[in-house]
Amino acid sequence: METTQDSIQRFAERISAFETELAKVVVGQQEAVRGVLAALLADGHVLIEGVPGLGKTLLARAVSKLIDAKFSRIQFTPDLMPSDVTGGHVFNMQTREFDFHPGPVFANVLLADEINRAPAKTHAALLEVMQERHVTVDRTTFVLDWPFFTLATQNPIESEGTYALPAAQLDRFMFKLIVGYLPQGHEQDVLTRAITPGGSPEEALEQLKPVFDPAGLLELRGLAGRVTVEPPLVQYATELIRASRTWPDLIQGASSRAGIALLKGARVLALLDARDYVVPDDVQALFQPALRHRVILAPEAEVEGRDVDAVLDSVRDSVEVPRSR
Repeated sequence: METTQDSIQRFAERISAFETELAKVVVGQQEAVRGVLAALLADGHVLIEGVPGLGKTLLARAVSKLIDAKFSRIQFTPDLMPSDVTGGHVFNMQTREFDFHPGPVFANVLLADEINRAPAKTHAALLEVMQERHVTVDRTTFVLDWPFFTLATQNPIESEGTYALPAAQLDRFMFKLIVGYLPQGHEQDVLTRAITPGGSPEEALEQLKPVFDPAGLLELRGLAGRVTVEPPLVQYATELIRASRTWPDLIQGASSRAGIALLKGARVLALLDARDYVVPDDVQALFQPALRHRVILAPEAEVEGRDVDAVLDSVRDSVEVPRSR
């Protein structure tokens, strides 16, 4: 009988090929890339925050091509309606009946660009679909195909014409990832590729070949669920979450859902590193992505100029790390 480690080794070459192919399009941004893969294989969704022009759309499109999946994009605007997201019934003059026209959520990889620019009713419609994995229109329910992975983006700088997502809706995202400016070496590589014939990210994207199909991806997801999480690491994740609730710089700590996201994502990171067990580094790597959108800074901390990630660093450092294997 094939063990979990045997299965991981069987997939190791394809996982490596996936990351190699992705690197042809997305340069650097290691945290974002691994965070997206962790959410995809843990059946979660991702919110990415970053200024325009840093490759968020390219990342979503590249992932969809590498898993042989249908890609769809919604540009959120103030006049976007819920039916523009989910679809709706349109009267057919020939048949004298209402036909359902699927909206852009009927895809495998959905890019919700600038999600905070639409009114609350519209992005709530999307977040409901993300949670339920089906669309209900006029009392008719349509189940979405698996995988259904949402990558939403928002601009951290512009606030005019935006609608802040409530905490309960932010909690639907497994991770919040930050895409920042690249280090000089990586940025120079991006510029060099862009002016090299056939080397631009868009051209590289067109040349990508699928590494996984949905069936293979489903098997890989099941494999991630078999990765061992020892009791000391479950206790470690629990202590991290509970420490956030009593931290003086936070007026709202993380929920149990954050802890679940943390451990599920850690299993995928172990899988990506060809291990059948989680180590503390896996949990630590996803601590900020799993919590930064679920905690709220105290007003005093904001006045003093502290940011969420710096506070979460302090929380993480306050908890004793268990010994790894």
